[in-house]
Amino acid sequence: MSEKKISDNMMTRIISGACLTIITIVCNYFGGPLLLFVLLACSLIGLYEFFRATSVLKQGKRITPVTAAAYLFTVVYYLFLYIWNDAEHLLFVIVSMIVVTMMVYVFTFPKLHAGQIAYCVFGFVYVPVLLSFIYRVRELENGIYTVWLIYIASWVCDTFAYLTGMAIGRHKLAPVLSPKKSIEGAVGGILGSALAGFLFAYFLLEKQMQGVTAGIVIVCAVCAVVSQTGDLAASAIKRNHAIKDYGNLIPGHGGILDRFDSVIFTAPMIYFLLVFLVHGGF
Repeated sequence: MSEKKISDNMMTRIISGACLTIITIVCNYFGGPLLLFVLLACSLIGLYEFFRATSVLKQGKRITPVTAAAYLFTVVYYLFLYIWNDAEHLLFVIVSMIVVTMMVYVFTFPKLHAGQIAYCVFGFVYVPVLLSFIYRVRELENGIYTVWLIYIASWVCDTFAYLTGMAIGRHKLAPVLSPKKSIEGAVGGILGSALAGFLFAYFLLEKQMQGVTAGIVIVCAVCAVVSQTGDLAASAIKRNHAIKDYGNLIPGHGGILDRFDSVIFTAPMIYFLLVFLVHGGF
C-alpha cells in the first residue's frame, strides 16, 4: 500500500472518529429521547450487521420472519425502556421475544435450523439489550456525569492498551485470536482506565457525589477488563465467520459493532457496579 493511501486512510479514520465522538458527546449530554433514539438506531443497524455476519441473514436477503421479530422487539424494548425502565417490564419483552422467535421457528419448520434461532436470540440480547444500558446509566442519579465512565472504561482503555502495547508489549495476550494484543498492553489499558477514572471522579464527581472516588476507580479498573473481553469476543465471532469487519458504516472503523464492541460489554457492568458500589444497591 502506498504512503498516500495509508495517509488517506488515516485521515478518513480520524475524521470519522471525530464525528463519532461529537455525536456521542451530544447524545450523552442531552440524554432522554435523543439518546434513546440514537441507541435504537444503532441497535437496529448492529443487529442487522450481526445477523449478516452469522448467516442468520443469507447473502442478498435483508429481512426474514425471524429477523423481523427481532427488529420488532428491539423497537418494543426501547419503547418500554422509555416508558417504564424497570426490570419486570424489560424482562417481559426479552421473554416474549424468545417465545415469539420459537413460534416462528416451529411454524416455518424446516426452513430455519436451531443454530439460526440461537444466534437470533443471542443477537437480540448482545446488541439491543446490552447497548441499552448506556441509556440506563444516563438515567441514574447524576447520570449526566457517570455515563462518561462507560467510555473511560472502553475507549480510554483501548487507547492506553494500544500505546502501552506499542511501547513495551512483549507477551501475546491472545495470539490466535488477536496477535497484536499483548499482556502488557492489557495491563496498561486497565491502569490507564483506573487513572482516568480517578482524575474524573476526584476533579468532577466529588463535587456532586462526595466520597465516590475509590469506588469509581474500582469500577473503571474492573470494567476495563470487561471492555477488553468484549473486544476479543467480537473478534472471535468475526474469525468464526471469516469476516474482517461487521460493516462499513463508519469509514475507517467498520460497522457499529466494530466501534462499539467494547462499549456493549462495558455499559451493563458500569450500570450494575454503580448501583452496587456507588448508589448503595437496588
